[in-house]
Amino acid sequence: MNKNFTFTVKSSSFDENYNPSENTRITTNFANLARGKNRQENLRNTLVMIDNRFNTLAHWDNPKGDRYAVELEIISVEMNIEGNSNSFPVIEILKTNIIDKKTNKRTEGIVGNNFSSYVRDYDFSVLLLEHNKNKAELSIPDNFGALHGNIFKHFVSSNEYKNNFNKPPVICLSISSKDTYCQTGNQHPVLGIEYQQDGSTLTEQYFEKMGLQVRYFMPKNSVAPLAFYFSGDLLSDYTDLELISTISTMETFQKIYRPEIYNANSAAGQCYQPTLNHQDHSLTKIVYDREERSQLAIEQGKFTEEHFIKPYKTLFEQWSANYAL
Repeated sequence: MNKNFTFTVKSSSFDENYNPSENTRITTNFANLARGKNRQENLRNTLVMIDNRFNTLAHWDNPKGDRYAVELEIISVEMNIEGNSNSFPVIEILKTNIIDKKTNKRTEGIVGNNFSSYVRDYDFSVLLLEHNKNKAELSIPDNFGALHGNIFKHFVSSNEYKNNFNKPPVICLSISSKDTYCQTGNQHPVLGIEYQQDGSTLTEQYFEKMGLQVRYFMPKNSVAPLAFYFSGDLLSDYTDLELISTISTMETFQKIYRPEIYNANSAAGQCYQPTLNHQDHSLTKIVYDREERSQLAIEQGKFTEEHFIKPYKTLFEQWSANYAL
């Protein structure tokens, strides 16, 4: 069944001149910034924030705090269906590249970071909402996230992935406002203080179906832990600079989109439950429409249902049921 689906990988630069392609999810972190009258200023400020954070963390042999710059590539993945001209944009992720201005060396960073998916929009904004309509308590549909997870695993194990990227992806997300996170006593020199939470969140379960596990760390001078989803060994598989490229990129996006948590004026303590109602926080200079962002996720989920899920429902069900790495 795997022969029915192949992938096309495309790359574009994320810089102050970035314009989203027509297939880009317009709610995705980077596309959302590149809209409206403030688009170029938003992009420029975001890139400066990323570079500044990188240099703060990569402080050795860096006395002026300006040795490094981060270049970002948007990796767009289209799934080609049934070997014909039909394709659908299934995944959009970021790849970091590290520029050492002292040596003029350009080093590949980590692929993943931000994670954008039309199918995930469908799962959470259409399927899950419809399944729970008029229900008092949340329940999860059967095989929730299975198709999405198998598509992701199929991509990561594909020749297209292996020909373009040297290491497995790391996806870095915000923590859940529904859970409490407590320090473990473990501390990593780059990732910082480790946290853990009891139980398993729906997001963890969803990403587990993608073949990913999670650890939570709060880097030095951060105010809240980040969730790092990975396969393999997060601490051994990546260099310090690779990890710093992911932290600096994704912490910047979280400061913009979750300032109540990641740009709070006080740091998480021994145990911490984040809240989006936290008032003691600072806003960045970057302007975007949060309400519009939420509404668009539902629109994109319905688009996916109409153009991807329904036309190939039987094929997907057969393929996903028989999928095995």
